[in-house]
Amino acid sequence: MKTERVAVLGGGSFGTVIANIIAGNGYRVNFWMRSDSLADEVNTLHENRRYLPDYPLHEGIRATHDMAEAVSGVRLIFVAVPSAYFRQVVRRMKPHLQPGCLLVSTTKGIEAGSFLLMSQVLAEETADVENTRVGILSGPNLAREVAGQQLTGTVLASEDKELLETVMTVLRSDYFRVYTNRDMFGVELGGSLKNIYAIIAGMAAALGMGHNTNAMLVTRSLTEMARFGRELGADPMTFLGLSGVGDLIVTCSSSLSRNFRVGFALGEGKSLEAIIAELGQVAEGVNTLKLVKEKADELGVYMPLASGLYAIMYEGRSVSSVVSSLMLGEQALDVEYEAGTRV
Repeated sequence: MKTERVAVLGGGSFGTVIANIIAGNGYRVNFWMRSDSLADEVNTLHENRRYLPDYPLHEGIRATHDMAEAVSGVRLIFVAVPSAYFRQVVRRMKPHLQPGCLLVSTTKGIEAGSFLLMSQVLAEETADVENTRVGILSGPNLAREVAGQQLTGTVLASEDKELLETVMTVLRSDYFRVYTNRDMFGVELGGSLKNIYAIIAGMAAALGMGHNTNAMLVTRSLTEMARFGRELGADPMTFLGLSGVGDLIVTCSSSLSRNFRVGFALGEGKSLEAIIAELGQVAEGVNTLKLVKEKADELGVYMPLASGLYAIMYEGRSVSSVVSSLMLGEQALDVEYEAGTRV
């Protein structure tokens, strides 16, 4: 094992597979978990039975509930906790950070109240820690498929060259390929927005709609994401990459996606409260939908799919009435953005 330690904060499924990839590359991993009993279980059984049962964990992973033990003296830290707890966890982490640390968020969500993305929360909370650099990791990365060592691509976005090089080295794998991008905001926004449309796709699948419908939903969702992103300052072309259309395709077509499962259950007629209780994990799209709907209304951005889902989930509208209004919508332009001027 290498002497350098890496910290992964968050004991969910994605945090678990990231910790295992890093440990498999010879690094010692401090794996912080909110539950002391779960940390003990991981150390004893070398398995995270709650989120990834039957997935053996590398002996280089050491789970802990002690934040100081997890991050003190560690230069590279991955934060993989739900957006609702993200700022709280970062504040617990901050007193133990060393100057020059590299912080990477893997969380796909938006903070309620501030409408900040997780990299922005990281930067804001650690602004007075000398020479701290921030990056984000996002893409079509279903944790169970990564655990099965199925070929997977992800996007690492940062404006700092050293962070990009360091993280690519730590995560290098023959089944987990890391691509880079400088548009942090666009990459992270794509990972957050796609959760909304995965719910819609799951609902459509439950209603028996076919591949034609799914293709229309994916492409119109992509247009809607790019339109919203451009209004907020992202490069709309970023949404054509892995963190945009790549992530969108996966989450809109796989029952491994928590957000897709939420939509499927809604399409079966279950209540949102019952679905969340049954799921047992956070589906970021549920919270993201409210925040994006409010921001789109504030900015005057045309987002018929997000608005339609909001009407179903929070205003009691029927699925059939929303679908009819979507099909009869006024705007009918197919491609809104071009990669340069046509010759």
